[in-house]
Parts: sequence; structure tokens; C-alpha cells
Amino acid sequence: LKLVNPSQYRFEHLVTQMKWRLQEGRGEAVYQIGVEDNGLLVGLSEEEMRASLKTLRRMAEKVGADITVLREREVDYDSDVPRKITEVLVRKVPDNQQFLDLRVAVLGNVDSGKSTLLGVLTQGELDNGRGRARLNLFRHLHEIQSGRTSSISFEILGFNSKGEVVNYSDSRTAEEICESSSKMITFIDLAGHHKYLKTTIFGLTSYCPDFAMLVVSANTGIAGTTREHLGLAMALKVPFFIVISKVDLCSKATVERTVKQLERILKQPGCNKLPLLVNSDDDAVTAAQQFAQSPNITPIFTLSSVSGENLDLLKVFLNILPPLTNSKEQEELMQQLTEFQVDEIYTVPEVGTVVGGTLSSGICREGENLVVGPTDDGKFLRLKVCSIQRNRSACRVLRAGQAATLALGPFDRSLLRKGMVMVSPEMNPTICSVFEAEIVLLFHATTFRKGFQVTVHVGNVRQTAIVEKIHGKDKLRTGEKAVVRFRFIKHPEYLKIGAKLLFREGVTKGIGHVTDLQAITTKENGLEESLGPGQLSF
Repeated sequence: LKLVNPSQYRFEHLVTQMKWRLQEGRGEAVYQIGVEDNGLLVGLSEEEMRASLKTLRRMAEKVGADITVLREREVDYDSDVPRKITEVLVRKVPDNQQFLDLRVAVLGNVDSGKSTLLGVLTQGELDNGRGRARLNLFRHLHEIQSGRTSSISFEILGFNSKGEVVNYSDSRTAEEICESSSKMITFIDLAGHHKYLKTTIFGLTSYCPDFAMLVVSANTGIAGTTREHLGLAMALKVPFFIVISKVDLCSKATVERTVKQLERILKQPGCNKLPLLVNSDDDAVTAAQQFAQSPNITPIFTLSSVSGENLDLLKVFLNILPPLTNSKEQEELMQQLTEFQVDEIYTVPEVGTVVGGTLSSGICREGENLVVGPTDDGKFLRLKVCSIQRNRSACRVLRAGQAATLALGPFDRSLLRKGMVMVSPEMNPTICSVFEAEIVLLFHATTFRKGFQVTVHVGNVRQTAIVEKIHGKDKLRTGEKAVVRFRFIKHPEYLKIGAKLLFREGVTKGIGHVTDLQAITTKENGLEESLGPGQLSF
């Protein structure tokens, strides 16, 4: 309700409470001042509000946090003096971390303006309407020529502790953005075109995004792969919000039509979402808080990358958006054994082989010895982590849930491939060629039967598998459920029971989860040491 001149004892108590709240919210907490414990909006007079904010500032200084006023509002309470309530964001970067980290995957149909929107957010200047903003995001020459994203690129956007945007606008480097921001949002720019669907699925399954941003262009509405991407996000249970771009191109009526079309789809029985159209800063603050608490709410933004209309609302939303997992879950993950998913492999001159990916559990330190596998014949090889980089700046310790690149020194690159895992040697990992999964067939032209070949995606693993057996049925039709036994055709993979699974083949699509593995024990295969030409087994 108010924090006016607290006694020393009460002040200490308040500071301890703030510390606990910040730890619960992974470094963020929102205080509402002028509200009674039962939720009654009483409001405070000007003086009391000033004194309360001063106390809050003192509390924040004591724990080393910063505060920003999100919004203030006058309330009608039976008194002559105008009374206000204020909402304040308190943010403190945890001591063991450089910044709070959120990953947002960007989905949407081809030509809906995904890369351009990211270019505008991360470069800090508006687009010219002909695609200038997105040039810095492209990784290949053919992407610049065709204007289509075909690979997965990462873009970073920082917010400092006052809630101001930190991006490349003042000719900063990525390292400077990391140093001066207390919250970093990593955008994973995915491809919209249908023929790059496998890359998009890989980006969604292996990079484990916290949220997804579905971009729909106002003038075309829901077209092409929009529905499919929406389905992917829902199948993988990634909470998503929607951005309607290019509102400068068309009339208000067209924008409204697109919004209505989206609302209709979101309210369908399959989706069961509650659309929330964001028109003001207030809406954006509410949307961010509600969105994190209940995944059924889907905020919708209407903006333009050319005129810059409503871009600030999206920035306010991203600034307040809290991380999904709380500190307790992360602590539990960190106490398990180390497991790192390999998503990308590079060779860097004078550094050697570098792998990029996500640490799914445990803690990884520089100089640690791990084993990587499975190779084509199901073996695990020993290696040593030489150095770690996160968002292009060096980092000594990597914690569960963080994405990073690890340098492996002179390790032979040809032994590595996407989909491998690096685990601690005492883990004794289970690998398998044959596994069972409970699946739902989403779409199939005829019937799905034994001997069918599909591409299976489980986390960072993707490989063709043959359907060996469908339990209790001869064949499956669209919409049916069954437990199916698959066999990988090329090499064994490291899988976990309960992992989410997607498979596709032409127009056939299905989702499910792994229920049973036929493990090949690693003891029989033996660990191998890569010592150049003379391979030593022991």
C-alpha cells in the first residue's frame, strides 16, 4: 500500500523480501504501490507516493537493483485529493550471470516481414520499404539476392536496467551490447518458405526457444505457412504472441479484417487461446504480465517497420516479459550431470573446431573433460572444452538452459555432426536405433502403415526412420493415435524417454513423444580416444 518512512527493522524486512522476490522471478519483480493486500485500489496522495518511491529506491540500492516506473494511474477514490497508483519494475542481474537471457523464435509466412522487423529492432533504424533493414541479418549471398531467409540466424537485442533499448544503433559491437544490458533477448530468425521447413523445425526443436513471435503481414492475412507455423508452436508447447506487420501499406479496415481472422482462428477449439489486442503502453504492460502467468493469452501487436508505428509497444512488452522457468527449476537442472546438445559445427582459424548449441542440464566449465557421441558405430569419443563463448563474449561457466559455443581445440571436425551430445563421462549415456513413440497423425494423404519412411525430429536429432510396427492396428488415418515402433536407418542416436517428437514426409505430418527405447549399452562399444591415426580402445 505504501512505504513511507519505515523503521530500521521494517526496512531490513522489506529488503529481505525484495531479495527473495527477485530470486523467485529470476532477477525481476513488479511492485504495485497504492494497492491494499486484498487488491483494493486505494491510491496514494502525491507526497506519500513520492516518499514510497524514495523508500523503494533505497531498498533497490541496498540489494543492487535498479527500478523503472512502468505506469501510473489516477484512481477515483472518495477524496478531494487526486490519488495515484504506480507500477514499478525492479531488475537486478543475478550475481553469477552477466544478464538475464530470453530466446524468442520468429515464425511466419514467407514475405511477412520477419527479418525486416528484426533488422529494425536490432539496428535501431527504420526500413525504407524495400528491405534495407534486413540486409545485415542474411548469412548467404543467395539470401540477399532472393530476399528469402534459408538459414537460421541469431540477432540480439538488449535492455539496460532502466528499460531502455540497447542495440547496434550507436555503432556498438555485440560485446558492448552484452556489457551494457541487464536483459538480453536473442531472436532466432527462421525461414518462412515451405521448402526450408526442415530448417525451421530444427530451429524450433533444437534451440529450445522460451517464446515464439508469429509475424503475419496485414495485407495478405493468414496465408501459406502461417497456419503450419502456428501448429508447430502449439505442438511443441511454445507460448507465442502475434505481430501484424506492414500496417502502413493498407487501410484500417484491412488491418481489422486480419485481426478478426486471427481472433477467429485463435478461438477455435484446437487453439483455445484468448487474443488480446495491444493498443497502448498500458496494454503492453498487462499483456506481458498476463502472458507469462497463463499461456492461453495471446497478445496481438499491429505495427509497421517502415513508419515505426507501435514499435515502442513491442519494445515495452519485450522489456517486461519475464522468463518462464523459475529459479528452482533451473537449480534442479544444474545439479544433474552435464549434457550439451550440438546444433552447429564450425572451424575457426587458430582456434580449431567449435561447436554451438544449448546446455540442457548441468554446468560446463572451461577445461572440462567430456565425451561426445554417438558416432556412426555408436561410440563416444573423449574431448576437452578449451574455451566457452556466450553471445560473442567469453564466459567461464555455462549453466543449464544457456546457449553458447565451445572451442574443442584440435579435435577432428569430421567426427562430429549435428544431433550429437556432449556428456560427462560418468553419465553412461543410453543410445538407441529402435524406439517407440506415441504419435498423433496430423495429416496424411492415404493411410500410414508399416514400412513407411519419415524424417523424425527429436530435439537436435533429425534422421530418417522406418516404421517397423504399429501396435494394435494395421494402418493409421489422419487424426488417429497409436504407439509406433521406429528404427533409424543410418546410425544410433541419443534419445530420452518423454522427449517431444515431430515427423514429416512430404505432406505427412505427425507429433508425439518417445515412450520406450531399446538401448544399446555403451559398455559393449567401449570409449575411444581420438589420438590421430593410431586409435586406442580400452
